[in-house]
Amino acid sequence: MTTMESLIGLVNRIQRACTVLGDYGGGTGDNAFNSLWEALPTVAVVGGQSSGKSSVLESIVGRDFLPRGSGIVTRRPLVLQLHKTEEGTEEYAEFLHLPKRKFIDFALVRKEIQDETDRITGKSKQISPVPIHLSIFSPNVVNLTLVDLPGLTKVAVEGQPESIVEDIESMVRTYVDKPNCIILAISPANQDIATSDAIKLAKEVDPTGERTFGVLTKLDLMDKGTNALEVLEGRSYRLQHPWVGIVNRSQADINRNADMMLARRKEREYFDTSPDYGHLASKMGSEYLAKLLSKHLESVIRSRIPSILSLINKSIEELERELDRLGRPVAVDAGAQLYTILEMCRAFDKIFKEHLDGGRPGGDRIYGVFDNQLPAALKKLPFDRHLSLQSVKRIVSEADGYQPHLIAPEQGYRRLIEGALGYFRGPAEASVDAVHFVLKELVRKSIAETEELKRFPSLQVELAAAANTSLEKFREESKKSVIRLVEMESAYLTAEFFRKLPQEMERSAVVANSKNNQTASSPSPATQDLYGDGHFRRIASNVSAYVGMVSDTLRNTIPKACVYCQVRQAKHALLNYFYSQISKREGKQLGLLLDEDPALMGRRVECAQRLELYKKARDEIDAVAWVR
Repeated sequence: MTTMESLIGLVNRIQRACTVLGDYGGGTGDNAFNSLWEALPTVAVVGGQSSGKSSVLESIVGRDFLPRGSGIVTRRPLVLQLHKTEEGTEEYAEFLHLPKRKFIDFALVRKEIQDETDRITGKSKQISPVPIHLSIFSPNVVNLTLVDLPGLTKVAVEGQPESIVEDIESMVRTYVDKPNCIILAISPANQDIATSDAIKLAKEVDPTGERTFGVLTKLDLMDKGTNALEVLEGRSYRLQHPWVGIVNRSQADINRNADMMLARRKEREYFDTSPDYGHLASKMGSEYLAKLLSKHLESVIRSRIPSILSLINKSIEELERELDRLGRPVAVDAGAQLYTILEMCRAFDKIFKEHLDGGRPGGDRIYGVFDNQLPAALKKLPFDRHLSLQSVKRIVSEADGYQPHLIAPEQGYRRLIEGALGYFRGPAEASVDAVHFVLKELVRKSIAETEELKRFPSLQVELAAAANTSLEKFREESKKSVIRLVEMESAYLTAEFFRKLPQEMERSAVVANSKNNQTASSPSPATQDLYGDGHFRRIASNVSAYVGMVSDTLRNTIPKACVYCQVRQAKHALLNYFYSQISKREGKQLGLLLDEDPALMGRRVECAQRLELYKKARDEIDAVAWVR
């Protein structure tokens, strides 16, 4: 195989692989991969209805395989990829929509094209832009990618929408407008070239004629005494590339399924023996057209190699990044699966700790619980109601029982303090719950931010459940601790605090008044004050001061208990419960945790295939591109 055949064959294989992998399919697929297809040159076959497009394609292929009939026959674009094989190998065809079926009988190829067209458009004269992809492997072809497009028309016939003329032209333009598209403009020789639909459109999209190859068909059907030399020699309408004349099979040959190889020989004989075209015989015919296109393709490909390689390298980088994001395929071995799970757990745990320690946002909300929520809750406690004058009188009186206190109502003090300290349970438990909520939210965020876990929804659910179970356990321990702190304050009051209160003055005044009035028949004002409002207000004030001291203490110790029992434990033992559960599971159960989304698995396989394709293409282009 020549270097030219190698280079064109390589591009053809890339186009085919792009098609098989879904990189191009009439507007579907990834933009980067569509760009690769569009960067590779293709040949679009353009012509009016009944201009002989089908015959030209069949002559290039050397096989009778296209549907025929009157009116509009090609109703969907046919992307035809020709792959040259070794001499003596069997010819066969493959459709993209039937990837596992080889067609050796080309009559069945024709039928499948018709059936596949009908599957989209129905048995009508409607058209569709969705292409049919057909690959033909044969030793009798050159490496080419051709796109057979619906024939241009001027009027809508019965069964077609009024917009059919614009619809067909718009579809054709989507292909020929691309700068890498080579236009094969088919015009019948028995019509005036000035009325050629193909030439008119080609002139609009390619005014310089650099991408256009003119093909003149039906030379043998011209009126006697006339010829097409004005066109073929470029005098009637000049293009950058030479015009090529084609002699199609006659209708009688088509009807009796005349051999295409025989038709090629008859075409050569026609030009060799023609008095009008004999001097152009070496540059006429379908075989010459195929070689001309192939040679031009090589020139175009060589000029585009730098941009093609740049696009391939860009695609390789994008695919490698995506594969890194998607992760490696899951192992089937239980030990490897366990290792994979533990690696993801470590990644999650690292992110979780970063949230707590300040590397990521969220951990500061725990400090907000201690610095804002807890002090605010302590200030809102109903001590004013509990230590109101009426409440103090009631509690002290109830504590005294049938015999009033003589000096200081110690039991009253204790009941007032114990009642007040009981209110601290609420803020203490609320602080624990608030920290618990923050930790749960950080678990959720950390799971969402762990890229490795995104592949495995079942593992995410299991990990979240196990982590929340651990957090629940930490919360219970923390609640016990903070309640114990409150209860410790109630269990043993700080006597030193009350010793510092100015009660000695009160006691001295009471004793002195008692001695002075031992013989009096009525109580003194001091004795009356022992049970007066001022006395109870002093009790309330003293209790309030003590409760304030305890509040300051708990404001400092409750955060310590929460951090020790919840935050610290979450940092060091959040996944211990998960690890204990996962260690008991067998291979099949581990596999259930690693049940990837089927779409994600398919995407990884697809990306790996594309990556292999592009790397191979890059290596092959480097190997043959600059060989002359």
